Amino acid sequence: MNTKNAQSMLNSDLAHVWHPLAQHSTFQEKPPMLVVSAQGSRVTDSNGREYIDTMAGLWCVNAGYGQQSIVDAACEQMKKLVYYPHTAANEPASALSAEVSRVLGNGLDRIYFTNSGSESNEAAFKIARQYGRQAHPTENRFKIIARHRAYHGTTMGALSATGQSERRWKFEPLVPGFLHAAPAYCYRCVFGQKYPGCNLECVKQIEEMILYEGPETVAAVIVEPIVGGGGVLVPVDEYLPELRAITKRYGVLLISDEVICGFGRTGKMFGFQTFGIKPDIVSMAKGISSAYLPLGATATTGEIFSKFLGRVEDRVQLTQVNTYGGHPVSCAAALANIKIIEGLVDRAGSFGNALLEELKKLEKYPKVGEVRGKGMIYGIELVSDKKTKEPVSNAIMAQVAAKAMERGVMIGKTSMMTYHLNNVIWMSPPLVLTEEEAKKIVSVLHEVLKEL
Repeated sequence: MNTKNAQSMLNSDLAHVWHPLAQHSTFQEKPPMLVVSAQGSRVTDSNGREYIDTMAGLWCVNAGYGQQSIVDAACEQMKKLVYYPHTAANEPASALSAEVSRVLGNGLDRIYFTNSGSESNEAAFKIARQYGRQAHPTENRFKIIARHRAYHGTTMGALSATGQSERRWKFEPLVPGFLHAAPAYCYRCVFGQKYPGCNLECVKQIEEMILYEGPETVAAVIVEPIVGGGGVLVPVDEYLPELRAITKRYGVLLISDEVICGFGRTGKMFGFQTFGIKPDIVSMAKGISSAYLPLGATATTGEIFSKFLGRVEDRVQLTQVNTYGGHPVSCAAALANIKIIEGLVDRAGSFGNALLEELKKLEKYPKVGEVRGKGMIYGIELVSDKKTKEPVSNAIMAQVAAKAMERGVMIGKTSMMTYHLNNVIWMSPPLVLTEEEAKKIVSVLHEVLKEL
């Protein structure tokens, strides 16, 4: 793109676009980057400069940019049927529901389609609450237990589950019935414990909450298998199995938010598979289509689905609709995407964990408190002092991201989470990341962190 056209586009952008999470007063001095193309793990801006995108867009381009088979599938479907509401069946959505059920396994064979992760979680909460009323008609199971630092979406119900105060407070009061427990966060254990002698206090707290609230009032617990945007918090292996046992003990549903962890990110198709559990409800988006088109889904078991069956006059059907849910073009793209992802999952585990070992070498620097991850999702927590674990400032985080960008590597950083803990570099590169690109990422991070 020539300079004149690029400037024209930026002028239009500055005059009309409202960007998310951005302070527009800064754009006069430094306009947003104008991205014009992408291929594999790299994006190119209007100046022709190329960057390795370690963020996969926003945790979502799992299959990498420029996958022609996904483009062709969407194009061919547009020629046949561009849209019809999912009150009727369409071929791509029907085929995709079978494919998603297959890769989920574990009896998760009922798929409700949405358009985003936020909507998928909204649907999960509605299913859990309506199920609670219909499966336990003498009780009032409506409460949802989530965790601090977790991110579950931007719509009002999903935001109510989100455990990030900076994203919530301007919109409060939020939806009632959402409670928050401590995250599985060994580096900053709020109980002052050290694994393995901790008795898994973080998961025991959730059991205590269920008991204090009364199991007959709790509909579900929702967790990201690995907390993503809240700092890439990886639980110990026993955490999720113990949580699953607790929820079963009290008849509480377990929702696995796979919006980030799903579709290969953790080295298995889904995060819950990585930790060996079977949830009752799974929410997903992002990697389901690798962001080639908007799509999300909420999956559940036949046992839960059965509580929504009855006579029409009983009015027990799911009281939920999404205009674009099951969109035939998005579903066609997702079908092509899943074929690609299945060929990348094993590599995401082996290659990803090898890259994690290289990244762990960054812990030798004074400002690196901990490097953590699993598969191809990574967090690097920066601190002012390793003994006190005092977080670095937002200014230092911005400096680190800018210096990496100058060297051709785009990294993520936690932001607008909590006032005192926006100090984690995060990366979730496309699963097609090459060895050469991985080496450059590691090299650039060594350079940048050495300068701090």
